Amino acid sequence: MNYTLYGSRGSGSAAIEAALEIAGQRYHLVRASSWESDSAQAELARVNPLGQIPTLVLPDGQVMTESAAMLIELGLRHPGCGLLPADPAERAQHLRGLVFIAANCYAAISIGDFPERWTTASTRPARDKVRQAARQRLHAHWDVFADTLPAPQPFLAGAAPGALDLLAAVVSKWSGTRQHLARARPEFLALLKRIESHPRVAPVLARHWP
Repeated sequence: MNYTLYGSRGSGSAAIEAALEIAGQRYHLVRASSWESDSAQAELARVNPLGQIPTLVLPDGQVMTESAAMLIELGLRHPGCGLLPADPAERAQHLRGLVFIAANCYAAISIGDFPERWTTASTRPARDKVRQAARQRLHAHWDVFADTLPAPQPFLAGAAPGALDLLAAVVSKWSGTRQHLARARPEFLALLKRIESHPRVAPVLARHWP
């Protein structure tokens, strides 16, 4: 039986797709997103009432949402593939990093993308201020990540990209993060570029960002 992944080009589903490739698992892609009216929105809503992507249906029919949770589950289900470090201390920091990105970076991106959800102000200037503040907060979170998360070489997971590498490479593509890192944390940006150019990652990201 296969996995079923709901997602769209240029979205967070790229990280899950890359993880499935690294884990050597068969999967079926369903194009679905809230911004593509011709996509499988109704089908997605049946498995995830929030209509968010990525959404992953496991081979036994269980539904998983939240990118960090999916990556952790795939790492646990397929322990030999290297998505999660085998060393307990390194794995603890890997899990910390995954949740850090989900709780801090993803959250700030959501506010910046949809400021109307986070303010009662109805004017465009007021919403633009919310968007600007969210982006500044996002970039500050990435600075903290780069400064505090241990970074084994040449990747966050060590010798080859793991779950944390995949999520960092994908989420850092949005909201001007790469441009900020080029100025503020160039060594971390170089790490992200190593991740996305790895032979097991590059084909997936090229499909999402041609």
